[in-house]
Amino acid sequence: MIISKTHLLLIVLAPLLGSIIAGLFGRQVGRRGAQWATILGVAVSCALSCWVLYQLVAGGAAPFNENVYTFFDVGGYSAHVGFMIDRLTAMMMVVVTFVSLLVHVYTIGYMAEDPGYQRFFSYISLFTFSMLMLVMSNNFLQLFFGWEAVGLVSYLLIGFWFKRPSAVFANMKAFIVNRVGDFGFLLGIAGVLLWFGTLDYATVFANAPLLQGAEVQIFEGHSWQVATIICVCLFIGAMGKSAQVPLHVWLPDSMEGPTPISALIHAATMVTAGIFMVARMSPLFELTQATLDFVLFIGATTAFFTGLIGIVQNDIKRVVAYSTLSQLGYMTVALGVSAYSAAVFHLMTHAFFKALLFLAAGSVIIGMHHEQDMRKMGGLRKYMPITYWTSVIGTLALVGTPFFSGFYSKDTIIEAAAHHAHESSSWVATYGYWAVLGGVIVTSFYSFRLLFLAFHGEERFRNAVAHHDEHAHGAAAHTDAEAQGGHDDAHADHGHDDHGHHGAHEPHESPWVVTVPLILLAIPSILIGFFTIGPMLFGTDWRGHHADALVPGQAVGFFTGVIDFLDPARDTVAAVGREYWHGPVAYALHGMLMPAFWLTLAGFLLAAVLYLWKPDVPGRLRKSLHPVVRVLEEKYGFDHLWIKGFAGGGLVLGRISRWIDTNIVDGVFVNGSARVIGLAAALLRRTQSGYLYHYAFAMIIGLIALLAVLMRYWQ
Repeated sequence: MIISKTHLLLIVLAPLLGSIIAGLFGRQVGRRGAQWATILGVAVSCALSCWVLYQLVAGGAAPFNENVYTFFDVGGYSAHVGFMIDRLTAMMMVVVTFVSLLVHVYTIGYMAEDPGYQRFFSYISLFTFSMLMLVMSNNFLQLFFGWEAVGLVSYLLIGFWFKRPSAVFANMKAFIVNRVGDFGFLLGIAGVLLWFGTLDYATVFANAPLLQGAEVQIFEGHSWQVATIICVCLFIGAMGKSAQVPLHVWLPDSMEGPTPISALIHAATMVTAGIFMVARMSPLFELTQATLDFVLFIGATTAFFTGLIGIVQNDIKRVVAYSTLSQLGYMTVALGVSAYSAAVFHLMTHAFFKALLFLAAGSVIIGMHHEQDMRKMGGLRKYMPITYWTSVIGTLALVGTPFFSGFYSKDTIIEAAAHHAHESSSWVATYGYWAVLGGVIVTSFYSFRLLFLAFHGEERFRNAVAHHDEHAHGAAAHTDAEAQGGHDDAHADHGHDDHGHHGAHEPHESPWVVTVPLILLAIPSILIGFFTIGPMLFGTDWRGHHADALVPGQAVGFFTGVIDFLDPARDTVAAVGREYWHGPVAYALHGMLMPAFWLTLAGFLLAAVLYLWKPDVPGRLRKSLHPVVRVLEEKYGFDHLWIKGFAGGGLVLGRISRWIDTNIVDGVFVNGSARVIGLAAALLRRTQSGYLYHYAFAMIIGLIALLAVLMRYWQ
């Protein structure tokens, strides 16, 4: 069956229509009308996206690449709205709409009594529309529209509780940092337009080899490869959107927004945009090894060092946030070693278990009456069994436990990095491999630390809740990041009545609108990697049959036709498959013999010893390792660099500019010239007496002076 423009327009416009209804007509349709308009719109989009993916994979449909609307066509340059739908795009469409749909349903319970209920539904539906425009685009201009739209809506959502100063600071931080990345991204797009004369993907990719060897002198006497300049600029944009060091500082602070949007941003929308963009632009990136090394270095640094920060975090949502940073680093490493299919495969699996972990954290916050500090939890397993077991599943997937979805995608990236390090003599390749391998034990440790502190051990919440009740009516007591909320009464982020202010209530399981999305996300967190690694990466069925397709010099897999521009000799995923792939069961069993598995086990045991068996040891370790802990708590100083350096420098520059404008431009040139003219006018006014004999006398004097000049210079 043929994929039509009508289907694709409906996929994009259904969430937009729901957003318009909830946002502009929220009062008329009410809370229920707003929620169902947006949920229905995203559900239609999700169903059609699944149908499109099925048609491309099993229905024999050809990829779609057409323009549907022309903005302008002037002087040989044109701008269009169009869609490029292949398997890569279709997979992204399904991930975005499925996770967004579950977040919409979850929001019904989480934001139940928030006064901005309709506004929130409008925003998250608009977020879905923006991301779909980004991933479905067939040209750079539409890509940039979606790119900026997700940035705008993330600004609105992070600062959703705009009465809270910390939320306003967080959304401004995200907006400014992303403007830095987007400036580079815009320069990259300008470079594409300059060198190719078009912004159409298909035309640019077909002519990409023309950049091979092309050079330009930015500074006299220094030549740069055009492909390197364009791709580095494009990747700077990805560094901002996908939160890579040093443009990562905005992502942890995005926790100031409600938990549902944290799940949407971190799992399926904004942070995945950069990874998707680089994978889509891989025909250009493959032209420049220097850029790939740069991508690999940034990704490896992000994967390991931001994961270390998660070890010292006590806010349950911030631990999950730093795990997002680390996992985005893994995806970026895969891009840097030309394992594009592994990068987007991990993007897909990560979307499910990361959304699960964030929504489970939100469920804990509900059950704990909006407490987020893990040191005030403990023993929640018996009070919140559904949340607990879904959290266990999400944790096992995140750390890469064999047979769980995260194992198949994460282990493939590690093996691809190992293959690249073995084949390359570059120190960057070696650094990348050891960084992702070291990140395994770090991820395992902070993930199980969260699980043990929240759900196991002593029930520390009893003292915490009792202490909270003693200060419930004092504004100074509301120091928790999310408990300050966005409401007039400074209550919790979704406005439930039982805030814990009326007695030491015990924790409770969340309502079904919260737990059902958890269960639906837990299922793919377990199974999707097992059933899709063969078709998506190695060109086999899910059982691993037809592995003989993995022959030297042949690129295979789900994305064949999307990334078949690659030189097969550089297809690191195929190289990993030829060595290790014999089906998902054999792959998982083999993984148990590899260093990553034993490092995962070591992280689990270390967390169990410190937080289950010897809970007094972590406190002593923090004191003895205070300098190291201090560095991690200060996040390596990047916040100071951005706030006091970049933002502070901008303020200083602004003050200098204001002084120059006030005292020199206005003071000398504008106001000064006006004063000179005013003084001259005042002097001239004194010559205007109004008496006739004064004017006659002046005329006689003028005539005498004129005659004197003529007589002097007549000869």
